[in-house]
Amino acid sequence: MMVVMRLVHEPMEEREIWKNVLGDIELQISKPNFLTWLKNSRLVSVDKKEGVGLVGLPNNFAKEWVKNRYHKIILTSLRNMEGSIKNIDYVVVSQNRSATNEEIKNDKKEDGAALQSSLIDSKIDPKTNLNPKYTFKNFIVGSSNELATAATQAAIKDIGKKYNPLFVYGGVGLGKTHLLQAAGNEVASRYKNMARVLYISSEKFINDVVWAIRNRRMEDVKKKYRDIDVLIIDDIQFIGGKTATEQEFFYTFNTLHENNKQIIISSDRPPSAIPTLEERLRSRFEGGMIADVTYPDYEMRLAILKTKAQTQPLSIHENILEQIAAKVQRNIRELEGVLNKVIFYEQYKKQKIDTKKLDEIIGEATQATPKNITPGDIIRVVAEFFEIPASDMTNKSRKQEIVEPRQIAMFLMRDILKLSFPHIGEKLGKRDHTTAIHACEKISRETAQNPAINQKIMLIRERLYKL
Repeated sequence: MMVVMRLVHEPMEEREIWKNVLGDIELQISKPNFLTWLKNSRLVSVDKKEGVGLVGLPNNFAKEWVKNRYHKIILTSLRNMEGSIKNIDYVVVSQNRSATNEEIKNDKKEDGAALQSSLIDSKIDPKTNLNPKYTFKNFIVGSSNELATAATQAAIKDIGKKYNPLFVYGGVGLGKTHLLQAAGNEVASRYKNMARVLYISSEKFINDVVWAIRNRRMEDVKKKYRDIDVLIIDDIQFIGGKTATEQEFFYTFNTLHENNKQIIISSDRPPSAIPTLEERLRSRFEGGMIADVTYPDYEMRLAILKTKAQTQPLSIHENILEQIAAKVQRNIRELEGVLNKVIFYEQYKKQKIDTKKLDEIIGEATQATPKNITPGDIIRVVAEFFEIPASDMTNKSRKQEIVEPRQIAMFLMRDILKLSFPHIGEKLGKRDHTTAIHACEKISRETAQNPAINQKIMLIRERLYKL
C-alpha cells in the first residue's frame, strides 16, 4: 500500500471541482460524518485520458473508510462535475503543513479559502451540531413546504407546548435538513443560553448507543440526550429494526416529552410507512404534528435558483435559470447541483452555456433517462423499500403487506419501462394481464389522491434512478 509522504498541490481547476463535489456530498450525508471523513479530503489529480480521479485522504484509516462507505456518492458527484471521470483511486496524502517553502505557505493560506467552500464551513458548533448558514432567512418557502415551515416556526416559538413532537417528512433533497437546522439556529439565537438545543442524525444516535453498550457508559448517553431543551433528530427512519436504539430513543423521547422539552424529527416517509418501527414509537410520533415536504413547483424552484445565484460572483442569465427550473423537477439538491456546474463551466472554464450544453449538464446531474433499469431492479428496490423478501413479490400471496408493493412494482414497470401488461404480469409471478391493468390503474388513481402513496413512489423512483 503506497503512502504519499508529501504535500500535494492541486491545480486550481481541481480545487474548484473538489469544492463543488464536497458541497454536493455535504447535502447527502450527516454533518458529523462529513466533517470527520471528508472535510480534509482533496482531489489530487484528474487523468482525463484514463478517466481516473485521485482522491487524497489524511491517513490509511480514513482512506479505507471513505473508499468502502462513500465511493459511490463521490464517484457520482465527481462525474457530474467532470464528465471524463470513470473511476476513482484513493491515496494517503500527508497533511503536514510545517514546511517553510513559500509555495507551501501560500497553499496553507488557501486551504481555508479556496479549498473549503462555504458549504463545508468549519463554524459548525460542536455543542449543538448546528451550521449557522442554515437559517429561515435564506430558506425559500412555497406551497411544497409551507405547512412544515409554519409548524416548525410555531413549535420553536413556544417550545415544548405546541406541536410536540413535530414530525417532518419528505423525499431526499427537498430541504428538510435546512428547515431543521434553521429551527435549531433560531432557538439558539432567540433563547441564547436559556434553551439547550442539539441537532443530530439518527446515525449519530445509533453510534452513540452502540458505543455506550460496548463501553458500559449508557448513563453518559442518557445525560447527553435527556439534559436538553430542544432535540432535533434527522432521518429517524434508520433506527427502525435496531432494538437497543429504539428502546433508548423511546425512553429519551418520554423523558423529554414529559418535561415539556421540544422534539423535532425528520424522516423520508410518514411514521405509518416505516415498516420496522416499533409500534410504541410510531404511536408517539403520530401523537404530535405531522407535516410533509413535497416536490417544489416551478415558481419555487426558480426562486431558489435566483437566491442561490445572487450569492455568486458572476451573473447567471435569467433564461438559464428558467430553463433549469423547468427541467429539473425532482428536488432542490439537483437544482443546486446543476447551478453549481453551470457556474463552474462559466467561471472557471470560461465556457458560455447554451441550451445544448445545459441539457447535457442537466442530463448528467439528474440522470433524467434511466436507461439501464430492469424489471428485476424494480422488484428488488420495491421489496427493499417495504422490507419484504423479493420472492414474496412474485409468489401467490394476497396479504395486504405484499399486495401494495406488488401493485407499485407493476405501476413502475409500466410507467418507467413502458412494458406491456402481459409482460408485467409475467414478471410478477405469471399473473394475468388484467391484474396488471387493475394494479396500474389503481396506483395511478391513488397517486393523485393519496399523498402517502405518492410519497412512497417518489422515494422508490429516487432509489431506482441512483442505481
